[in-house]
Amino acid sequence: MSNAQSQWDFGEMFPEEPIREVLTVSDLTTRVKRELENRIGQIWVEGEITNLRRQSSGHMYFSLKDARTQLTCVLFKGVRGVQRELMEDGQKVVLQGDLTVYEARGQYQLIVRAVELQGVGALQIKFEKLKAKLQTEGLFDSDRKRALPRVTQRIGVVTSLSGAALQDVLHVIRRRQPALQIVLTDSRVQGQGAEIEIAKGIERLNKWAECEPLDLIMVTRGGGSLEDLWAFNEETLARAIAASAVPVVSAVGHEIDFTISDFTADYRAATPSAAAEVITAGAVALGDTLQTTRGRLQRLVASHCSRQKERVGALAHRLGRCHPRRRLQEQMQRVDELHDDLLRAAQTLWKHKERRWHELAERLLRVRPELAVARQQGQLTQLRARLQELPGQQVNRASSLIKSLSDQLRLLGPENVLARGYSITQDANTGEVLRTSKTVKTGQKLRTRLADGEVESTTG
Repeated sequence: MSNAQSQWDFGEMFPEEPIREVLTVSDLTTRVKRELENRIGQIWVEGEITNLRRQSSGHMYFSLKDARTQLTCVLFKGVRGVQRELMEDGQKVVLQGDLTVYEARGQYQLIVRAVELQGVGALQIKFEKLKAKLQTEGLFDSDRKRALPRVTQRIGVVTSLSGAALQDVLHVIRRRQPALQIVLTDSRVQGQGAEIEIAKGIERLNKWAECEPLDLIMVTRGGGSLEDLWAFNEETLARAIAASAVPVVSAVGHEIDFTISDFTADYRAATPSAAAEVITAGAVALGDTLQTTRGRLQRLVASHCSRQKERVGALAHRLGRCHPRRRLQEQMQRVDELHDDLLRAAQTLWKHKERRWHELAERLLRVRPELAVARQQGQLTQLRARLQELPGQQVNRASSLIKSLSDQLRLLGPENVLARGYSITQDANTGEVLRTSKTVKTGQKLRTRLADGEVESTTG
């Protein structure tokens, strides 16, 4: 009976009321906060920033909204790794944080721990993080960058064969250095996985360089948006460029575009065309130098030839002077000069002797009247012939005159003087007539002429 239910038990008909728990607002808020933090905790949520407030304390308050609702968010000052300057109203972001309840107002909110920008903004953050990482590792250091060859003969190019960048590069190379050899490696330059294809292209060209040397490798594509160029901002490609044994030139996008590959490469060109200009600059400069050198060599050769021609002419002239024929000619000329000198000397001597002969003849005439008579007779003969042409009276008169002169001459001649007892004394050697004893010297040989002969004597 004790275990049996009493007939007077009406519990089923009148059940007991549960004990009521009445919570304060604070308790409820605390309980909700605990449940949110335990069950949901750290989450990722995306939306658009609105109602952004920057407090002087450094804290940031804003709402994250989508098309239907809003979420209150707070970013405290001490949170690191967040680019606060990129956060603006209207910016689409992905937030990572802790979901909780702000008890003072009883509203749930997100305590932000990390911020990623959606679209371009997110890519920019990713770019900056990778850039900082690789820079810390030293991949951007100038010390590890290699100088490009001064003159290139063969290069490798990694790009899309259908892209405009390749045509720009080829156009510049054909114009500036047509002989440059190009090894092309086709690769996608945008889209998912493009960075892997580009990296493999660099690796293939490095293997090629082991057999056929390459001066450098160019990685290039044309301009585009940040999303289009993103393959060149991937870590995989950056490390492939850094590991390349061949110097790498990065020519991606336009002049204002900068990629991770630009910082990692040995040389960054503003555009594909600019890269081709740089690569061919050495050949163009060498061509200009060769042209200048050629002109200088031509001028030097011309000058040298001119000098040598002058020297050869001088040597030929000297050789001509030393040639036996020239020496013979000179000797012949000398003989002619000596002949002329001898002739002049002979003529001078002859004239002198002739003058001396005339002098002696005159002196002889003075001491030998017969010669003078003979000369006078000759003159008389000539005069007689002339006189025959004159009128008779003049002839007679002249004949009388001549006869008278002849008689006088005969009377005055030396023979008549010698016949009268006079003599003529001469120097036996010179024949000079002695007119005074003062000119006679001791031992002098004398010749005395008499009417019937000559007598020689010597003075004592």
